Amino acid sequence: MISVLILTRNEQQDLPGCLASVSWSDDIHVFDSFSTDATVEIAQSAGAHVTQRAFDDYATHRNAALSTVPFKYSWVFILDADERPTHELSHEIHQTVIAAPSEVSGFRLRRRDFLFGTWLKHAQISPFYIRLVRPEHARYSRAINEVLNVEGKVGDLKHQLDHYPFSKGIAHWIQKHNLYSTMEAELIHGQQGLQNPSLRTALSHRDFHTRRLHQKALFYRLPGRPVLKWIYMVFIRRSILDGSAGLVYATLQSIYEYFIVLKTRELDHSAKEPANSRPVQPE
Repeated sequence: MISVLILTRNEQQDLPGCLASVSWSDDIHVFDSFSTDATVEIAQSAGAHVTQRAFDDYATHRNAALSTVPFKYSWVFILDADERPTHELSHEIHQTVIAAPSEVSGFRLRRRDFLFGTWLKHAQISPFYIRLVRPEHARYSRAINEVLNVEGKVGDLKHQLDHYPFSKGIAHWIQKHNLYSTMEAELIHGQQGLQNPSLRTALSHRDFHTRRLHQKALFYRLPGRPVLKWIYMVFIRRSILDGSAGLVYATLQSIYEYFIVLKTRELDHSAKEPANSRPVQPE
């Protein structure tokens, strides 16, 4: 009744738990970016179908999965390996698909992020993410912080998806966000982001991804962004109510913002510097 799509790259640690959480499906597909660990073997031993493709960017890669994987059913539930649907969410998904009218092409849900075993209830906002779709009506956009767009009506699910972004440790999170910050800086430097952001849209638009896009474009123009990010998360979003986990998360997010600032400045400086003034690298 429901196919499952799990995207992986060296996920031998998280994949077993993810597969177990969707064992109710008889059509699980692992779309792998040529993992070098035991990811593929784990997936195959669990009875999942494995397709491999070299990763290029997030939107293109996910679109390839939606368009090339031979799903058995008309509805696909999309997951990352560090995510787990609760029993309540799994039950709701089944009931929702049965009753879904033909004009509905997707459903959104919220996530609960965890750090040190603590739900980041205040530190991490819980937007709606489209994760249950009819694949022929769904397509991703944006190379980073990808957005899933759906042709047709989109409904909302009540129960939440559990997310463990620190399951591999803080060092792994920092390594991943170091890559993200490079991509963000390149977008800003190349002015490929939103050129005319709207404050009204940033504050009140119903769609989270549209709201976030405008928020980021406005935020990039502010001085002292890392400090502002920390103050916003700790005192306005009240991450302090999540205890030490909330404070750690706010600090990590401000560091990530600082990475973006530094890398953008570096790119801008390199672009202005005359080519003949740059140091010659030894052969």
